[in-house]
Amino acid sequence: MPQRTRVAIIGAGPAGLLLSHLLGRHGIESIVIDSRSRAEIETTIRAGILEQGTVEILSTTGASDRVLTAGQKHEGIELRFDGEGHRIDFTGAVGRAVWLYPQHEVLKDLVAARLTAGQDLRFGVTATHVEGPDTDRPRVVAEDAEGNTVEIEADVVVGADGSRGVARQAVTGTHGGDFREYPFAWFGILCEAPPSAEELIYSNSPNGFALISRRSAGVQRMYFQCDPATDPEAYTEEQLWETLQSRVHGTTLLQGPIFQRDVLRFRSFVAREMRRGRVVLVGDAAHTVPPTGAKGMNLAVADVVLLTEALRSLLLDRSEALFDAFPETARQRVWKAQHFSWWMTSMLHVPPGASDFDRMRQLGELRTVVESNAGRAYLAEGYTGWPLPRHVLDTH
Repeated sequence: MPQRTRVAIIGAGPAGLLLSHLLGRHGIESIVIDSRSRAEIETTIRAGILEQGTVEILSTTGASDRVLTAGQKHEGIELRFDGEGHRIDFTGAVGRAVWLYPQHEVLKDLVAARLTAGQDLRFGVTATHVEGPDTDRPRVVAEDAEGNTVEIEADVVVGADGSRGVARQAVTGTHGGDFREYPFAWFGILCEAPPSAEELIYSNSPNGFALISRRSAGVQRMYFQCDPATDPEAYTEEQLWETLQSRVHGTTLLQGPIFQRDVLRFRSFVAREMRRGRVVLVGDAAHTVPPTGAKGMNLAVADVVLLTEALRSLLLDRSEALFDAFPETARQRVWKAQHFSWWMTSMLHVPPGASDFDRMRQLGELRTVVESNAGRAYLAEGYTGWPLPRHVLDTH
């Protein structure tokens, strides 16, 4: 017999765990499943630039206290081009900030909070498909670590299982969306060294883009633009440092042993449908963005904020209006984020085959941003995040 719950959530990433947390504040039970172990979820290191709205949701609702104590508040970034740095003052421009707090730390906090609250959270359970999306009792069919079949029947199924998950297939099919692949990627390294700068550096150079960031007081995260087909082992450590340093003229990078390297491909995707019947997509299951604008996890949080209120209204008030409106309401922010991510990416990266005209036009765009109050404010507003609805913080 299938197990029964109000909301079945596929995926214990930031979107799935935060959704279960916010639903729990309204007394709405859920079951969360994920194919990974708890250790895998909590130790896979990923970037984390959190918008102010995301930090407010995590801290105000009790999902995370550490985001304010262990997270690093950043009130600006540096845009570097033509050998000079130009600071974009977020607080001065829009009165907002971002926090550097890696995604795996957010997940540690969310897992701990949900288990403390008695959440039915199942690791090592892999969803195979979703049945009955057009009925009022959709069902998740899954397999546990021992190979046993698990069936979960719910009022609503939420797919927070990423771009390759089964929920997207149930809603849109394999290719049901708008897709773009960029002609470049990021070569990323993690190294043991103190920060090279107090704030993130986004550098446009004639040889391509570079980003200088950090993970902690003793670990730096750096990226440089590369061909998507680049072999991560193709560079020696000396070559990596030479490449990075050549793209941030005017800043001396602090070097240390490199202990991780990878190539991150750039893709954008927006599902044509975020809902079919009682099955809904959030986060990477519904959309992906290039990392330049730091929108990925924040966009997932925005989805969850909207969906929480829609599910509260549907399941407690028996009103379908917000649930019906959710896809279009969410897509408005999704496409704003897609545009901002595309804009940051195209302004900072040198496209293959760029002409002298392309290069000078790009520098003109950068100067327009840094020399204009309106330009700095536009970048600051998009980077720190557009305000989220506040009513989700009420428990009614």
